[in-house]
Amino acid sequence: MSDATSVNSTQDRRWLILGVIGLAQLMVVLDLTVMNIALPSAQLALHFATADRQWVVTAYALAFGSLLLFGGRLADLLGRKVTFLAGLAGFAAVSAIGGASVNFAMLIIVRACQGAFAALLVPSALSLLTTTFTEPKDRGKAFGIYGAIAAAGGAVGLLYVNLIFAGVAFIGGAVLLQRQPSRGRPRLDVPGVVLVSGAVFCLVYGFSNAATHHWATPSTYGFLAAGVALGVAFAARQGRAAHPLLPPRVVLDRNRGGAYLSMLIGTAGLFGTFLFLTYYLQQTLGYSPLVTGFAFLPMSGGLIVTANLSTIALMPRFGPKPLVASGMLAAAGGTAWLAQLGPHTGYTTGVLGPLILAGVGLGMVIAPAINTGTFGVPPQDAGVAAATVTVGQMLGGSVGTSLLNTIFASAVASYTTAHPALARLIGRQALTGLALAHGYDTAFWWIAGIFSAGAVIAGTLLRPGPLVQQRTPSPADDRVLTAQTDASPTHRGNPAQTDTQITGPR
Repeated sequence: MSDATSVNSTQDRRWLILGVIGLAQLMVVLDLTVMNIALPSAQLALHFATADRQWVVTAYALAFGSLLLFGGRLADLLGRKVTFLAGLAGFAAVSAIGGASVNFAMLIIVRACQGAFAALLVPSALSLLTTTFTEPKDRGKAFGIYGAIAAAGGAVGLLYVNLIFAGVAFIGGAVLLQRQPSRGRPRLDVPGVVLVSGAVFCLVYGFSNAATHHWATPSTYGFLAAGVALGVAFAARQGRAAHPLLPPRVVLDRNRGGAYLSMLIGTAGLFGTFLFLTYYLQQTLGYSPLVTGFAFLPMSGGLIVTANLSTIALMPRFGPKPLVASGMLAAAGGTAWLAQLGPHTGYTTGVLGPLILAGVGLGMVIAPAINTGTFGVPPQDAGVAAATVTVGQMLGGSVGTSLLNTIFASAVASYTTAHPALARLIGRQALTGLALAHGYDTAFWWIAGIFSAGAVIAGTLLRPGPLVQQRTPSPADDRVLTAQTDASPTHRGNPAQTDTQITGPR
């Protein structure tokens, strides 16, 4: 085989691997989309209260968020092929079981198991993408396609075909992927795993608990305080641990840190928008779950277009800062527009336009943030960097949903209490419609505020200009690299002779 043929074969293999990774990501997004759209129907079928509906989302988020860094580090230690296939098979199996849930408790247990397997699958998939596509041009195309596939989950969520996707992705992964064992073979930071898992669990649980037990109860502020304390302890440990679960060099880079915060803020607003629009379309406008899925297609279209445009054409020229900041502002404008909804507002007059605007904005946030959050990390940290991006995504989604659901419920109750005379004049059902509309508008104003704050944070933290790969490794930031090259000072000082690339804080 000639050299040219070998190169072409390798190039073709990379794009096939992208297809496998994209199918796995699509399976996860599809499952979340189906659950969001089917949540009102599931609530009626399984007879659980409105206040309990958030636990369908939170049970998944508790397991997923708590175990993400652990799953990402396992991918670095055991090899990404092994963890990718294990997570894929487990997620598909429990998804099939979830479709047969007969009561609320079974549904919650299944959702928690899905979260645990997703914590192994998602960082493995993203780190495989990071290590497979390293050239800037191909990397932009790959991340644009990856972001578009993630957004397309909103469209194909109309059909529940997870097992088909899982089967194709599993076979493709087993054939195409190669073992990627850790070069430095660092040990697992068990105390770090316990601290960060406990911190995320307490934070998500505390915010979720506020919806049913209010903010002033010990079960709410106690868990939130514990989560903050455990998070501080985890951060302190990572600075002195011999083999940190999350090396400080990964998060202290301004661009990566800004990307992680942007993912947290962006997905908090995105999940909230999906949740409240789903209920508005089904409960106020009377749409079926199928029609609701079609109603979200324009948002998916906007996400797909701008995800590709931003990563392929705009990121190489302008970098992530103007894209993420302007995308946040566009999403803020879309949700402020949605805050004008009334009990009789139609889809074409009050929903379609802001939905497209919000989708266009979020496409400029999410895909560039994923690209930036995994850019410049050494190979031994690819899994944990991918997990950190996803921690921001899921923590933002769960905390945002819980917080906004609490605000929504409080606004509805306050409106009903403040207008007792309306119930006699227009009837209780009409008053309920007005109260729900007031709750939706209040929630969307808060979401617009969240996106606006995200624009300020992204504009402050992200560096101006295109992403630049730093070729000179820092021994102080990378103990593994130091140990590997200590016997050869000349080699260690020559960046051309090492394949490890690190972007340290500046």
